[in-house]
Amino acid sequence: MREKIDYYLGRFLALLMAVMTLDVLWGVFTRYALGQQASWSEELARFLLIWIGILGSAYASGKNMHLAIDLVSPKLEQPSKVKLESLIRILILLFAFTVLIIGGFRLIYITQVLGQTSPALQVPMTTVYAVIPLSGLLIIYYKLHDFVIPKTTI
Repeated sequence: MREKIDYYLGRFLALLMAVMTLDVLWGVFTRYALGQQASWSEELARFLLIWIGILGSAYASGKNMHLAIDLVSPKLEQPSKVKLESLIRILILLFAFTVLIIGGFRLIYITQVLGQTSPALQVPMTTVYAVIPLSGLLIIYYKLHDFVIPKTTI
């Protein structure tokens, strides 16, 4: 199951990158060739960058490629390294649950109640913000999976 999620998430991120590249190229073309940039292209690029950044962080977390500072772990014995790794996973789980899932759903609720839409594309902002709890769910899945089938990252 994890391999399928990795595969489809990686392909989806690549698709978003391709769409963002084409969008930015279109924006540059319309600005310099036609004299005025398409009003929607900058907004679409911004929204795609949000999705790529947040979903990409979930993907990196699943691949254990996230940023880490190895100051303590090289000095620890193997049992202590395992405990430290478990503590780090628990902290990531807590962050993903409280900030990404609870905070993300609160943000979606508030924007839904206010009826916010984007200025140029007229897309509901709940669509843009939906990536936050989605990413939180993916991170939680990956970290729980790491507890069941641990990979040594430290």
